[in-house]
Amino acid sequence: MILKEKLSAQIPAWRERVKKLLAESGNVKVGEVTISQVYGGMRDVKSLVTDISYVDPEEGIRLRGFTIPEVLEKLPKLPGAEMPLVGGLYYLLLVGEVPTLQEALEVEEEWKRRSDVPTYVYETLKAMPPNAMPMTLFSQAILAMQTTSIFTRKYDEGMKKDEQWIWMLEDSLNLTARLPAVAAYIYNLKHRGGQIPQPRSDLDYGANFASMMGVDDPLYAELMRLYFIIHSDHESGNVSAHATHMVGSTLADIYYATSAGMNGLAGPLHGRANQEALSWLLNAYEKIGHVLSPEELRRYAWETLASGQVIPGYGHAVLRKTDPRFTAQLEFGRKHFPEDPIFKLASMVYDVVPQVLVEQGKAKNPWPNVDAISGALQQHFGVSDADEHGGYGFYTVLFGVSRALGVSANAVWARALHQPLERPKSLTTRMLEDVAAKAGEKAKEV
Repeated sequence: MILKEKLSAQIPAWRERVKKLLAESGNVKVGEVTISQVYGGMRDVKSLVTDISYVDPEEGIRLRGFTIPEVLEKLPKLPGAEMPLVGGLYYLLLVGEVPTLQEALEVEEEWKRRSDVPTYVYETLKAMPPNAMPMTLFSQAILAMQTTSIFTRKYDEGMKKDEQWIWMLEDSLNLTARLPAVAAYIYNLKHRGGQIPQPRSDLDYGANFASMMGVDDPLYAELMRLYFIIHSDHESGNVSAHATHMVGSTLADIYYATSAGMNGLAGPLHGRANQEALSWLLNAYEKIGHVLSPEELRRYAWETLASGQVIPGYGHAVLRKTDPRFTAQLEFGRKHFPEDPIFKLASMVYDVVPQVLVEQGKAKNPWPNVDAISGALQQHFGVSDADEHGGYGFYTVLFGVSRALGVSANAVWARALHQPLERPKSLTTRMLEDVAAKAGEKAKEV
């Protein structure tokens, strides 16, 4: 094929050209950023704003200023419950204040009133091929619901700019209310004969999801409250949040924007990492045939690294300590099912792998992130990531239900503050080389 031949001839030289530019002039500034940042995925470029969450390198994610332990302590719980209400978390993200139990329950009631998923959405998903990935179905369902957007209808009717946030809030409440049923239906398509979930009016957000998944153990409701809270938001620079914000900046409604964000979440370098972390654990377990000893696990970790692969779930772009979201899940497992073999292995990995990564010397941050253990907890309750058609990725759908809480809260505030269309400026490689050359000439003059 002519295109493949032409590109194959050009690409090696271009790779060397970029490699040379970054090696020799990566620190040269182009405006307020360096060439390395321009070519390096905009890493650490401070050019986004959100007041809803912030990743503190030492303390992890802060949601409206509160650390994960503080959020779990301060948010209201139902009587006798271990974990807070997800409705309280959504109130916190939107309002910026810790709600009372009554205020959290009011959000929960809003979700119950809005939770009916249009029948055509289920029919759309059912019409997809059996081997369609769960995240494909999830994104498709969100996009299908766009026909119900109040924001788009009001915009077409000529709504005032100062009222945009009101209709973005309406759409966001409708979307987040429906997503647990959508996710449960996707699981049912893959594992339970495709039955349509029936939300219950007597259950909260997390417990309702557990019920629709067919998991009778009340402990699973507690896990899902925890899961939805800790996965909800993570600044604006991660792919799912950034993609949602960027599409929303065009005044697209929350359905278009969130579908775009979920497409980003599906990538192996983002939300799919939870599945890869569990796969690594299961492979280790199956290879040895029992729960590994620390020395066996240490050898397996070195084998993984020696083969050129990474150990998924370990390392984080910002954090320089163990992710508190990992810690919250680790404590949950240790409290409730410490002898579960896969959880026990995940716990041992935490004791062994960071030291291996330190010894290897390549990892700037050897500590686990949220993905390192979440799959092991789901596995304990029989919730599988894979299906009989060779598909995988349902855990990322769970991540998506949670992440929709954060990105929709940010979308409401983006419209409230009239945040503009996002439009960064691009440069050519030749332009960057010219900047580097001029910087080199000035350095020689000095």
